[in-house]
Amino acid sequence: MSSIGPLPADAALAPALAVALALVHLFAGRLSVGGRIPRSRWLSLAGGVSVAYVFVHLLPEIGAAATTLGARGAATGESAGYLIALIGFVAFYGLEQFARRSNLDPGSDGDPSGTAVFWIHVGSFAVYNAIVGALLLDPELDGLFPFFVAMALHFLVTDDGLRDHHGPTYRHRGRWVLSAAVLVGVVVGYALEDTDLLVSVFVPFLAGGIVLNVIKEELPSDRESRFPAFAIGAAGYAALLLFV
Repeated sequence: MSSIGPLPADAALAPALAVALALVHLFAGRLSVGGRIPRSRWLSLAGGVSVAYVFVHLLPEIGAAATTLGARGAATGESAGYLIALIGFVAFYGLEQFARRSNLDPGSDGDPSGTAVFWIHVGSFAVYNAIVGALLLDPELDGLFPFFVAMALHFLVTDDGLRDHHGPTYRHRGRWVLSAAVLVGVVVGYALEDTDLLVSVFVPFLAGGIVLNVIKEELPSDRESRFPAFAIGAAGYAALLLFV
């Protein structure tokens, strides 16, 4: 297999940034921003930043991915990238419903440790994190540091949701799995053979997943989310991406 090919100058920092992203999951629980009602302003702001990155940077990338997939003979032509984004959105919505219903099941005793529910849920986010790690090495990525900042803040959001679902089990096992997944993604990224095709799948899927995972944390009324903080995060990061 060939390597990922010529990397942008700042991508030499990708392994270090992957380690930093892994540390987000390891230490997010110590930041005292999660598990609050009303929701922490910092988490709402982080969600706004994540969504801004999707709409300003990843959606244009989906257009490019769709063109690549169409040129590779995808059955749906240039709509393929958008369909993959939809698949990412629907897949994580289904996983969220699956996890929530299992938590409400009186037979689950509130501790999904060792059950299919826990490992399916955490395993799906491990794939998600591995995609993020691999994309740190994407030579077509428009700015490594904006991507890193958006994903670091997004990991705070997803970590809070997973701790809410799985409690001590996530703290003892899940966060280590997700941290390792980012590092595995970088290692795999160095060995990817057909980067154009794989990135054309990874980017739309990640975009759909990010939108769903932020929305599911911000919209429920019982979260008492902070719309001003969310709006400031989205508007501020969008302006930064567009004008800096």
